[in-house]
Amino acid sequence: MKPYDLVIIGGGPAGLAAAVSARNAGIRDILILERDAELGGILNQCIHNGFGLHTFKEELTGPEYASRFIAQVQELGIDYKLNTMVLDLAKDKTVTAMNRTDGLFQLHPKAVILAMGCRERPRGALNIPGTRPAGIYTAGTAQRLVNMEGLLPGRKVVILGSGDIGLIMARRMTLEGAEVKVVAELMPYSGGLKRNIVQCLDDFGIPLKLSHTVIDIQGKDRVEGITLARVEQGKPVPGTEEFYECDTLLLSCGLIPENELSRGAGVNLNPVTKGPTVNESLETSIPGVFAAGNVLHVHDLVDYVSEEAAAAGVHAADFILKGGESPAQALAIHCQGGVRYSVPVSVRPDCLTADDSVTIRFRVDNIYKNQRIAVYAGENRIFSKKRNVLAPGEMETIHLKAASILENRDAAGLILKLEDA
Repeated sequence: MKPYDLVIIGGGPAGLAAAVSARNAGIRDILILERDAELGGILNQCIHNGFGLHTFKEELTGPEYASRFIAQVQELGIDYKLNTMVLDLAKDKTVTAMNRTDGLFQLHPKAVILAMGCRERPRGALNIPGTRPAGIYTAGTAQRLVNMEGLLPGRKVVILGSGDIGLIMARRMTLEGAEVKVVAELMPYSGGLKRNIVQCLDDFGIPLKLSHTVIDIQGKDRVEGITLARVEQGKPVPGTEEFYECDTLLLSCGLIPENELSRGAGVNLNPVTKGPTVNESLETSIPGVFAAGNVLHVHDLVDYVSEEAAAAGVHAADFILKGGESPAQALAIHCQGGVRYSVPVSVRPDCLTADDSVTIRFRVDNIYKNQRIAVYAGENRIFSKKRNVLAPGEMETIHLKAASILENRDAAGLILKLEDA
């Protein structure tokens, strides 16, 4: 098989953007490995609009957004293999994969970009009591059934979890003629974007119950109803139970980065994001293995996935062209005061020039008002930005001037925190 300098695992929005970026940065021998029958990943089933406002300055559907990048990949002559399952990633970057045409094969690239995306948290991870009747789906599965298979999962629907997919499916099921009884959310705040709460719930009169969860599922062969209860301090409150008759329960209870390959290769994973820990170049703990998109941490906008993956493509190209030497000194980024995690987790001053900027993405652990996002290097505050509202459902992005990091390269590390404005 033809040797490749760069192998990208995953042909969704992250993999496509990374491939285009790496080719434009000077890497010719690139291969995308995709397990599905077509490129585009999850975007193929996201037929609603709202994509591309940042990247293309216009509103697109998911398939339209994906097709823009697929067209670029094909115009640039970048190789890809569909219906190909990657079985293993070794520490020396050896990729083992298989498909019907090539059988079992191995690749030995100079660099690898992880772009496998994420998966939904299933019922088994939620510990909901009850039997195992038909009619329980993750929201993404229901979305594929409705949008791609032309099948309606049910007529009377309850949705548990107010993530973006759950909110969008509340609207989608309603438009298809189903009755969405309620959307329940365990946390005291929604996990989705504000615009989706307005457009998908408020506009259709669908109630959202915060601090509520499903405590029982009735029905043997098919779901016949569910019981909701209010939750305080992580436990259902007796006497607050409400029964809803329904034939379908959709679960939108969080996304988990798809990191079995990363774990098998020995990549260090972040206990908060469940994705790899990376430096400012989006390089994992294994030199030459990069990560971007939802496999790294769950994003709210696909435009940010493409932006991050494009950066990974540039850094992977730089790694290949420079022979892969990596400076040892790194400043760790410590999260405090309401910041749950940061991507990256460290910055290497020797990889920066004074004209660079370092992009840091993070999420907060609660709803905060009138706060200042601050970054400190020792006692020196090197970044400050006021925000009126910060919410866990919306990822935050800041850009640090590399010059300020270089001036404080001898600091013990960087501290990212929230302060009262």
